[in-house]
Amino acid sequence: MAGKKFRTVMLIDDNEIDNLINQKMIEAASLTDHIYTHTGAKSAIEFLRNMERLEIADQVLPDVIFLDIDMPLMDGFQFLDEFEKLGSFTKKKCKVVMLTSSINPQDFNRSKRYANVKLYLNKPLSHESLMSLDI
Repeated sequence: MAGKKFRTVMLIDDNEIDNLINQKMIEAASLTDHIYTHTGAKSAIEFLRNMERLEIADQVLPDVIFLDIDMPLMDGFQFLDEFEKLGSFTKKKCKVVMLTSSINPQDFNRSKRYANVKLYLNKPLSHESLMSLDI
């Protein structure tokens, strides 16, 4: 069964190997034709701020953001705090999937506080998890 197709997907993970593996999994699942990859949450939030100013924001903003929790400088939760300050169109369009290698139940519970977090998945992404995305 084929999964849902998205116009654009964004990966945010400080680990370039994780980003590469997840990118390859997304490509293999034919989930999207456009993948933005960021190795830092700060650059990703700046990118989103710039994209939402464009007239074609609906075409360039990602439909899904796969967000790592544990990153230096700005972690996934700090990213979500900044994400909450973005425009309403951006927040409505971009669904967030938290990615983690953590088994800490506090992270899962904390992620539920954010309206845009639609799913919480363990790393790395699998073909099955991508095919069953329902967001």
